Amino acid sequence: MNSIRIVAVVLALWLVLGGTLRATSGEVVKFNASCEADFQRAQEMFKKLEAGNEKRSIESILTPLNELWIILDRNSNLASLYQFVHPDPEMRETAAEWEQKYSKLETEIALSRPIYEAVSMIDLSGADEKISRFTEHTLRDFRRTGVDKDEETREKIKNLQEELVIIGQNFEKNIREDVRYIELESSDELAGLPEDYIKEHQPDEGGKIHISTDYPDYYPFMTYAHSDTRRLELYREYRRRGYPANEQVLQDLLYKRYQLAKMLGYENYAEYVTEDKMIKTPAAAKEFINKVTSVANERAARDYDELLRRLRKDFPEASGVGDWQKLYVSELVKNEIYDFDSKETRSYFAYERVREGLFDLTSALYGVSFEKVDTAVWHPSVEIYDLLDQDGVIGRFYLDMHPRKDKFKHAMMSQVVTGVSGLQKPEAALVCNFPGGDEGSGLMEHDQVLTFFHEFGHLLHHLFAGDQPWIKQSGISTEWDFVETPSILYEEWAWHREVLKKFARNDAGEAIPDELISKMNRTRKFGLGLNVKQQMFYAAISLNFYNRDSETFEPLEMVKELQQNYTPYAYVPDTYMHLAFGHLVDYSAIYYTYMWSEVIVKDLFHVFEKEGLLNQKIAMKYRHSILNPGGSRDASQLVEDFLGRPYSFEAFRNWLNSEDI
Repeated sequence: MNSIRIVAVVLALWLVLGGTLRATSGEVVKFNASCEADFQRAQEMFKKLEAGNEKRSIESILTPLNELWIILDRNSNLASLYQFVHPDPEMRETAAEWEQKYSKLETEIALSRPIYEAVSMIDLSGADEKISRFTEHTLRDFRRTGVDKDEETREKIKNLQEELVIIGQNFEKNIREDVRYIELESSDELAGLPEDYIKEHQPDEGGKIHISTDYPDYYPFMTYAHSDTRRLELYREYRRRGYPANEQVLQDLLYKRYQLAKMLGYENYAEYVTEDKMIKTPAAAKEFINKVTSVANERAARDYDELLRRLRKDFPEASGVGDWQKLYVSELVKNEIYDFDSKETRSYFAYERVREGLFDLTSALYGVSFEKVDTAVWHPSVEIYDLLDQDGVIGRFYLDMHPRKDKFKHAMMSQVVTGVSGLQKPEAALVCNFPGGDEGSGLMEHDQVLTFFHEFGHLLHHLFAGDQPWIKQSGISTEWDFVETPSILYEEWAWHREVLKKFARNDAGEAIPDELISKMNRTRKFGLGLNVKQQMFYAAISLNFYNRDSETFEPLEMVKELQQNYTPYAYVPDTYMHLAFGHLVDYSAIYYTYMWSEVIVKDLFHVFEKEGLLNQKIAMKYRHSILNPGGSRDASQLVEDFLGRPYSFEAFRNWLNSEDI
C-alpha cells in the first residue's frame, strides 16, 4: 500500500471515529453518510477485485482484499453495536438496516468465484507464516461459504444468509425490548434484601413496588428475598421473556440454518459450525459435554442434597429444590454452614472502586496505563479510555456499564475497530448492566465483579491482538472455542486476597477483611458441581437444537428433556428460557465453548499460582504467547507456547474434585 493510500485510509478512519461516534443533532444523518461512503468504496473495490488482475500475487490480490475487509470492518461494527446500545430508536433501526446491507455485501464477496480462484492461484513460495495462514484460511472460508457450488445454489445461499441476519436481529430485539415486572404490595415483601436495594425500590404513587427482570433487579431479589412466592413469580416472568414473540423466530432460525448446512454439504448446522473450531465435530462436542457432566455428577449430588436439607427446614414436605429456589437456598447454606453472607461483600464492591482496581491490576500485570478521553459518544454515561504502554497508544475502549431502557440486557465486549498494524488502532466497547450511574448505589455483587473481570479479559485480548497486518488474524480472531479462555482466566484474580485488598474498600476506606475473603473462598466451591451441570444443560440445548433436522423436534419439549437429563431441577410450567437464550444466535451449536475454555484455563492458571499472581514476567509471557498473536496461529499452539506442553483435562478434573480452592 503506497503512502498516499495509507494517509487516505487513516484520514477516513479519523473522520469515522470523529463523526460517527460523536453524538450530535445530525447523528443519524452523519452515520448514514459515513456508512454510504464506505459502502460505495467497498463495492468499487469488490468489482475491481472481481474483474481480475493478470498478475495473481500477494500485492495484487491479498493486499486489496485485506483493504476491502478493513473498510467493511469499521461501520459494520458500529452498526452492530448501535442496535444494542443507542438510546435513539431511529439510530437503532438505521444501524440494523446497515448491518443487513454490510452482511449482504460480505456474503457476496464470500461467494465470489473470481476472487476465490484468484486467491487460489497466488504463488506463496517464499511467503511468511502469517501470509500462508491468511491465504489458507481465506480459501477455507470461501469454500465453507459455498463458493464452489453452482450459480443457482450460490444464489440460494446468499438469500438464506440475508434472511438469517434479519431473523437473528429480530430474536435479539425481542429479548432486549421485553422487560417484565412484578408488583409488590409493600416493602415488607422486600424482606431479606440489602438496605441499598430497598432504598432504590420505593413504592410508587399507588403504593406498588416494581421489580424488573433486568439483572440489577433480578439477581439480588432471587438471592435474598425471603418470599418464596414472589421469587417464583419473578422467575416465571424472567423465563417468559421473548415469549411468544420468539417462538416462530426461533423456528425460522433453526430451519434456515439447517437448510443452509444441507446446501453446503453438511448433515446439519452443528457439523458445519464445529468444523473450524478446536473441537472439530458435533460428536466430539457431545462427548465433551457428557465427560464434563460425568466428572461433575458426584459433587453436584452432594451440593443438591445440601440444598434440599436446608429447604426442608422451611418446607418440610419439599420433595425437591425448585429452580427459582436454588440461589436463595444456596445463600442460606453459605450463611449457616460457612458463616458467609454475600451481602457483607457488597459494601466493598462499589462500581467505581472495582473499575479502578481492575485498571490497577491490569497496569501491574501488563505494564500499561489508562488515559481518560473526554469526548461525547452514544450516551452521556459512557466513559472512554486509551490503553497505553511504553510504545504509545495500544487502543481505545468504551465503558457502557449501567442499565437503561432498550439497551442490551446482559454483558458483552463489542469490537468497534479491528486493529491493523501501521494503519488503525483497535477499539472495543464493554456493554454491561451493573449498578451505578445516575441511579443506585453502585454496590455490586461479587458475581458482577467476576463478570466485569471476564468482559475486561475479552477487551484486553481484542486490544493486545490488534497489531496484526492481516485483519482476519487481528483481535479475537482465534478459534471460537478458545475465545472465552482469556476472559475466564481473568476472573481468577477477583478471588484472591492480594488483589482484592488493593481495591475492595467500603465508603469509610476500610479494606475488605481477610476473614471475609477467606469465607468467600471457602464457599466458592459450594454449588460448583451444580453450576457446571447447569452450563452443560445450556451447552446441550445449543448442540441439540442444531445437530438435527429442525422439523424433527419441538424446542420446548427438547428443553424439558435436557433439563431433566442434565440438572436436578424440575421444569417450571409456562416458562420458555430458550426464547431468551441469545446465544442461540451468536454461538448457535457451540455454547460448550465456555466450559471448553474453562478446562484450558485451569491448566494456564496453575502457572500463575506457582509463579505468583502479580508476577509481571509471567503475565508478559502470557500476553506475548497467547494474547498478542490473535488468530495468527492455532490456539492449541499458543497454549503450548505458554505452557511448554499441550494443555490437559486433568487440571480441570483435579480442580473440580478437590475440596481446596
